Amino acid sequence: EVQLVQSGGGLVQPGGSLRLSCAASGFTFDDYAMSWVRQAPGAGLEWVSTIMWNGGSTYYAESMKGRFTISRDNGKNTLYLQMNSLKPEDTAVYFCNVPTLGSWGQGTQVTVSS
Repeated sequence: EVQLVQSGGGLVQPGGSLRLSCAASGFTFDDYAMSWVRQAPGAGLEWVSTIMWNGGSTYYAESMKGRFTISRDNGKNTLYLQMNSLKPEDTAVYFCNVPTLGSWGQGTQVTVSS
């Protein structure tokens, strides 16, 4: 059974930083690209970032470039999202995702507010 267990998130002031983690199990982690997706209040899903199986290639939505960094530790079967220079508009529930398996983490709330 594929499991994606997220941790991190919380409340942070504008300009602050947070790191999200996503611990994976039940599949061969380093065979798959991984993504982060978010959903702001009252909005649809928004793709944030994707990292290829070996971490060699990463992709970001335009508004996250230069502020967010996706990474993975295949030895620990864990995906990360380092978020810096956070803005109020980054407030959302963040999900990790295995696109080709259609599997999702449970979501974690990130709130950026003073």
